[in-house]
Amino acid sequence: MNLTTSINSQIFGTVQCPGDKSISQRALMIGALINQEMTIDGFLHGEDPLSTMNALNQIGAGISVDENGLVHLCKRKNIFQSCDEPLDLGNSGTGLRLMLGLTSGIGLNLSFCGDDSLSSRPMSRVINPLTEMGASIESSNGKLPISILPTSLKKQYTYELPVASAQVKSSILLAGLASGTGVEIIEPIQTRDHTERMLRNFGANIEIASEGSKNIIQLAPSNNLSAKNYTVVGDISSAAFLIVAALISNSQGLEIKNVGMNPSRVGVLLALQKMGADIKVRNQRLESGEPCADLKITQSILKGVELSGDIIPNIIDEIPIISIAAAFAEGETVIRDAAELRVKESDRLKAVSDGFSRLGVAHENFEDGMSIMGSPNTLLIEQPISIESHEDHRIAMSFLIAGLRCSKPITVKDCKNIFTSFPDFIELISSIGYKLEK
Repeated sequence: MNLTTSINSQIFGTVQCPGDKSISQRALMIGALINQEMTIDGFLHGEDPLSTMNALNQIGAGISVDENGLVHLCKRKNIFQSCDEPLDLGNSGTGLRLMLGLTSGIGLNLSFCGDDSLSSRPMSRVINPLTEMGASIESSNGKLPISILPTSLKKQYTYELPVASAQVKSSILLAGLASGTGVEIIEPIQTRDHTERMLRNFGANIEIASEGSKNIIQLAPSNNLSAKNYTVVGDISSAAFLIVAALISNSQGLEIKNVGMNPSRVGVLLALQKMGADIKVRNQRLESGEPCADLKITQSILKGVELSGDIIPNIIDEIPIISIAAAFAEGETVIRDAAELRVKESDRLKAVSDGFSRLGVAHENFEDGMSIMGSPNTLLIEQPISIESHEDHRIAMSFLIAGLRCSKPITVKDCKNIFTSFPDFIELISSIGYKLEK
């Protein structure tokens, strides 16, 4: 599916932020493990969370969705069971890494597969600590296909993350929770803490402390979790596309409601505000243990900045759309310490660079980042052009947003991947004044 942009669009109105993909998947896994009646509201019905739901149902979770989109988890006689057919996680790196931890902790005989993109992504950074815990995991040089055999994990396990990663941390915590293993995780800097917040919300015995720049998470071996209905806050990574759209376009102002404001996720707002973005935060509150708020965005004159160091792990998913903002900012933006982007759904640094080359945006690509020479002017394109999505949802959406400041329509190829994380993207962006044509 190719999508073509329109020109001279104005962004305005009020929208509800779609549910957080990462939180939706964690709520499914932890809710299924609790094994009590529970309802999840605000769930993101994207391909990634649905892949995780299907995988959990394959091992007996019994998760259902009603006509209103509410997700229901039931109390089951048989907790979980091994499965002969591979669990297909599609394109979901979060689903695969966290499911490896959960099912290793439960002690099941399973195999995992995924699409071509997921099959090319490295999983050793999860496999290695899980193996140290006592899991029996076989893989194809650290990639899919992956199989696990039933084993008993250690009674106590300590792991210091060599590289900050919320997915690795969460995989180990879920393995510990499912097996009754006491876990201590030391991360070099704090990463996304959705798993810790959710575990605490359901009554887990988990403690978090800081020592210098390091963050230490301790999960007790004994936990008595209690189910309660859960509301998923909006995904700030999805909101980022709408925010940049309002900042760079001829916008009359945009309000986005129910945006997740987890301190480990708001780096994208800090980065954009550093660039001069007019973003106002209103109605701050807690929802199921997660902070959220409403955002008011006004068209802004942006300036180039340097982004590196501690902020990078907390904006890693948003760097493609931040790069689009940088392309329409005054002066140079330099992004460093982002080598992890090379092993996402695509090599995102190369994918952004390829798109910029097509648009004529001056830039330089580094091994761990890039520099972008921006201009606040509309990009003058002599004729309509096409840009490859590289089968990556964030690349596809980023360059569709860039089309707001192009003099001719641009076509982004192979946009079906958008449905993995933002299933209503086309309808939502249309509702605020930006038409996309299939």
